[in-house]
Formats: sequence, C-alpha cells, structure tokens
Amino acid sequence: MQLVDVIEIAGALTILAAFAASQAGRLEQRTRTYQLLNLIGSAILAVLAGMHQSWGFLLLEGSWAVVSLFGLIAVLRKPHAA
Repeated sequence: MQLVDVIEIAGALTILAAFAASQAGRLEQRTRTYQLLNLIGSAILAVLAGMHQSWGFLLLEGSWAVVSLFGLIAVLRKPHAA
C-alpha cells in the first residue's frame, strides 16, 4: 500500500465517520464538527481525484467540499444559543 492509498482511505473514513455518527444520533449535521469532517474528507478526495484525472469523482468530491464549506460558513455565522 502506497502513501496515496493511506491518504485516500483517511479521507474516505473522515466522511464516513461523520455520516455514521450522524446516523447513530451522536452528531448533528448542522455542527462545526460534522461540516468540518465532510470538508476535510471531501477536499482530500477531490485533490486526489484531480491528480488522477478522475473527472467524475472530482465533480462529486469537489461539489461535496464546496457544499460542506458553505455549510461550515453557515454554522460559524449562526449565533450560539444561550
């Protein structure tokens, strides 16, 4: 297994961890943690997809990263509940 494979698996596991925690009721989707995990994981996978010229995968992961970035920005702008 090469380093790029380890990085790719780490990116995928980051996204899957957020999704599994959300499905298990342990992590709300509109939180910094959820959005950040999705952003990091999808950005890693998007970069790797671009390096390998895997355009469909780049479209998927790049879009996922952009949506997660906007989600993170929205969460950060939201005032905290008292």
